[in-house]
Parts: sequence; structure tokens; C-alpha cells
Amino acid sequence: MSSIAVRWAGPRAVLAEVSTLPDVLALHRRLTAQPLPGQLDAVAGARTVLVRFSGHEAAVSAAAALPHLDPPTSGRPGGREVTIEVVYDGVDLDEVGRLTGLGRDGVISAHTGQPWSGAFGGFAPGFTYLVGEDRRLHVPRRTTPRTAVPAGSVALGGEFSAIYPRRSPGGWQIIGTTAARMWDLEREQPALVRPGDTVRYRAVRELADLGNSATPSGKRREPAGPDAGLEVASAGLLSLLQDLGRPGNGDLGVSPSGAADQPSARQANRLVGNQAGAAVVENLLGGLSLRAHGDQVVAVTGAPVPLRVSGPGTPRKPAMGHPFALLDGDLLALGTPTAGLRSYVAVRGGFDVLPVLGSRSSDTLSGIGPAPLAPGAVLPVGAVRGLPPVGSPEETMLRLGAGTMELRITLGPRNDWFTDQAIKALLTREWRVTNQSNRVGVRLAVSSTDPARTEEAGVLERARSGELPSEGTVVGALQVPPSGQPVLFLADQPVTGGYPVIGVVAAEDVSLAAQLPPGQLVRFLLVDPATLAPSAMTAG
Repeated sequence: MSSIAVRWAGPRAVLAEVSTLPDVLALHRRLTAQPLPGQLDAVAGARTVLVRFSGHEAAVSAAAALPHLDPPTSGRPGGREVTIEVVYDGVDLDEVGRLTGLGRDGVISAHTGQPWSGAFGGFAPGFTYLVGEDRRLHVPRRTTPRTAVPAGSVALGGEFSAIYPRRSPGGWQIIGTTAARMWDLEREQPALVRPGDTVRYRAVRELADLGNSATPSGKRREPAGPDAGLEVASAGLLSLLQDLGRPGNGDLGVSPSGAADQPSARQANRLVGNQAGAAVVENLLGGLSLRAHGDQVVAVTGAPVPLRVSGPGTPRKPAMGHPFALLDGDLLALGTPTAGLRSYVAVRGGFDVLPVLGSRSSDTLSGIGPAPLAPGAVLPVGAVRGLPPVGSPEETMLRLGAGTMELRITLGPRNDWFTDQAIKALLTREWRVTNQSNRVGVRLAVSSTDPARTEEAGVLERARSGELPSEGTVVGALQVPPSGQPVLFLADQPVTGGYPVIGVVAAEDVSLAAQLPPGQLVRFLLVDPATLAPSAMTAG
């Protein structure tokens, strides 16, 4: 077993780096069988294992302990053999033929002419990184990732092959299409291909109609009309059911997800007397209207919005951060936020919808969990257990102001992939939130008012070329694709990625980042990952 190098991946996670993929799998088995104190998740990559912890102190202890671990030396047990039919019609097939020198037919022959071994999961549920022996198919990822890759796309990236289980962003080279259902929660084993399995690709002229099998099942359940609940009269731009997420499923390629602004979701539940993890509605930019079936107790937190209740009783305007009654037939309407993006609606008893992998959260990247709210849906309300008190009114927890917002950040794990000038630009420039942002990530560009702005000012230049082998990522990671434009990962972030992470926003500030509207200006304040104390700017 080679030595283990430890890199910080934010104050609550570390990246354990080894030399070979067999070493990765051995270390991952050790951490899975014997978790370190406070360990939440261990996600294998091509040359690393990302280990996330419940708090900063546990991560500090792990950073000291990891180099001295003695992982098992036994190999991973063999898995099944899976045959996947592919129509080789990918938009990048000719480009891959050019890059490899094999030509179109040569790529198909090489791809189908060897077995592929499942190494590790990540990026999305059912997305398994497959390793082959033919090095001629090692190709770089795209310089700029696509915003949407179709479900069932068969692709190459670096030394790996994989299949996109659903429509999602991606930077791999697409060489074909399959109808195989890669992820289905109705199966006993949701992932069609798991680490340890062997995959053989078979070229076909057309795909069998398997009932849109390339679209994964999220095991969604549209709630029927209960006696007690809230009916969606208008869903606004986007309204989702969320709780505190489903951590610990990284090996399945499932992100933690959950409320983007967790402190506000917790506050809403506290106000109505729920446990912190009860399901709430996360509403983007207002426009949500809910009608009460039966008498309910409700609270709204997060991005401040004007509230109005109309119905059988006297119209009224409840206050944000206050629990209030919503009587049978009343209609609650949320207006447009005066600051921030996301508001949270909690009801006493919580929304009682079917959990998926232990959570009622809707994951927009993977499609797992309840579907986005639509007019006519009635959200059932759970029974109240015991007599938990309703909370006292509270001030909003959102800290947005009119000026530039400051986010604390730690460098790494891959800041050494960038020039000193890029590190300086990251920490001294003002960055602007673009309108290409969502629950997966906040895309940033240099501010147009920055006096040092030039045509290249918003590009973080790399100090090295080549591809970074895929490795785990965390919420708050600031990933930089070859285009040089940083993306700050939020709740629905991919579990693994192939672009270097220059820094990680502190977990306590991620909820604030999730509330930043397009046009908002941001500065990054460097802190030390081991002490969380402000740190002098450095490129080291």
C-alpha cells in the first residue's frame, strides 16, 4: 500500500490521496468497514478517497490519523457481468476518432472489444466509472462542459467510460446511446452496474423500446387528496419538497441534497413545533399559493416575501418568522422576495410524503425524491406526535445586504493546479453571480465594476495542463473547468467531478451562497482549514 497524502477539502472534509486505483479501493474498504470518528461518508475516486465528517474537530483528527491507517490488502470480490447494447451515434464520436487516431470505426471496435470493470460510483445515481485496458481510448474531457447531456449517453472521459443515467450537465465525450435503465429505485439494487461488475458493450443498429428505460425512476409518489393537507393552487417558478437531505449515499452517486438554505428550513420547522428534519416547501422567487384542507399551523422563513391570507375569514398579512393559523379553506400566497431567492414554508406535522433513501428531499440533479410541486397536488400533513410547543416569533436568519457579500473560503484541495495570479484574483476580485445558477451550483463571473477587469479577468488560469482524475466533491466546492469560470456547488452537487476544486466555501456560509440572486457581488475571505482563523493571502 502506498503512502497516504491528505489534502483539505473544506473545514469538514479531507481528500486522502494514494498512487493507484487498487490502493483507492483498499482504503475505501477500510473506511467503510471501520469508519473514523464523526465520519459521514467516504467517496472513492480515481486516485483519492474523499472523507466527509460531521464537524470540524472530527476532520482535524482524521487529517492526522489517515496517513497512519493500515487498509486491508485483499482485492475487491468479483461482481456480475452486464451486457449493454449501444448505438454508436454520439455527437463526439468523430472527434474521439480524431483525438485517438483510431477513426470512427476504430473507436467502436476498441470500445466493444474489451471488458470494462466497475471501479467506483459518483457524479449521479447509477453513474459508475468503468476502467478498460486499452489506453488508446483515454481522451480528455471537453474544455467547457455541456449544460445538458441526454439520458443514456455512452461517454468517455480520461481513462474511464460511463453512461449518463439521466439528463444532466457533463463534460465527457459522447460516443453513443443506450436504452439500458442505469438507475431504478424499483429494483432491489437500484444501480444496473456497481463497483466490481464487468461490463461488455455490444454495438447494435437500433435500440429496443424499453419504455423510455434510459430515464431513471425516482420512485416519486404524487400525494392523493388527504383529509388534512395543503393544496397547491400555484407553484410559482419552482417549488420543491425538501428536508435536511440524504447524506451517506455517495457510493451510489447520490448527493446529500436537502434544503439549499438549511438554517432557514430548520427555523421554519422550529417555529411550528416540528423536528428539524421535517419536510418543508422550498420556493424559488415567490409565486407560491397553498390552500388549507383542515386547520393548519404554518410558518415562512428564508428570503423575505410579502404574505397574504385570503379565504372564508378576514384577509390578513402574516409576518415572516411568525407561526400563524391557516384555517380550513384559507389561501396563503407568497409574493416576490425583497432579498434573496428561496423561502421556506413549514406546516405543523410536516409534509408526509414517501421518503426515498431515507429523505423526502427532491434532488434536481438525480431526479430522486418528490416531483416539483404542480397546481392541484395536495400535500398531506403528518400527525403531530405529543404536544410540541409552537415556537416564538424570530427574526429572519438571512444575512443578505445591499453591498458585496463576503464568503469564507479555504484553499484546496487542488489550488496547486492554479497559478499564483489565479489565487490572487480569486481572493482579491469582486465576483458576480450569473443567471446560469441553480440548486446544483452558482456560476460566477468577474464583476463588470471591478477596476482591474480585463477580457481575461474572470478566468482562473491553471498552472498545469492535463486532466484531473475524477474525485469526490463537497457542497461549497469552488470547481473550475478549463474555461476558467468558477462554479460554487450547492445542495444538489455531483458526488464526483473531474475539474479541479480551487477552494471550498465554509459550510456555515453555503446557505448564504444559496440565497444570492443574479447580479449579486461576492468576495472570498481566506481562512485556514485547520483553525478557521483568517489567513494571509497565499498561493501555497
